[in-house]
Amino acid sequence: MVGISAKELDELAEKIIKDKKAEPSFKGYGGFPASLCVSVNENIVHGIPTKDKILKQGDIVGLDLGVKYNGYFTDMAITIAVGKTHPRAKQMIKITKKALDLGIKQAKVGNTIGDIGKVIQDYVEKNKFSVIRQLTGHGVGEKIHEDPKIPNFIPSPWENIKLKEGMVLAIEPMVAMGDFKIETLNDNWTVAMADKSLSAHFEHTIVVTKKGGKILTK
Repeated sequence: MVGISAKELDELAEKIIKDKKAEPSFKGYGGFPASLCVSVNENIVHGIPTKDKILKQGDIVGLDLGVKYNGYFTDMAITIAVGKTHPRAKQMIKITKKALDLGIKQAKVGNTIGDIGKVIQDYVEKNKFSVIRQLTGHGVGEKIHEDPKIPNFIPSPWENIKLKEGMVLAIEPMVAMGDFKIETLNDNWTVAMADKSLSAHFEHTIVVTKKGGKILTK
């Protein structure tokens, strides 16, 4: 909501996780100082939730969260609008979410990683948005990040890897309103669009099945 700080969101997320007897897996990972990534507007991922990052009317906010429970990891993200925002920004959020849904449907036995990337890229670019190239989804389960990488585009070095039943993947389209080039900010964590265009990010942890991906992070 308008006026809340990113730090307050982080504290709330951490409390909910611990109340469920789980652990926030991002906190301390590689030195990251928080449980929740809060990335606003042109910041696409890994935004540090600080007290002075106050959400304003019209912002779009990516919330990315990792959890460890009973020795296993999951990873998920959503992007939401704070109050009323620009219609094109709302459309980008909708398109990114739909792209994730399409990618999950392709996560079935016999398909390849390239089938996931192609359907995401085709849908995003058909709607005149850009797919970020330097960031990808990934395997997840016994570690926060595992192979294989799951790019949201083709061609890629991973595209011919066959999907097998029981594989656990974090599929995460990352989409921009402008160019796909990114930069890392001075905090050495926050990744932002180089042209300052708005961006969106959705993610689920799924299991590959014969019928498509089964979502573990609903």
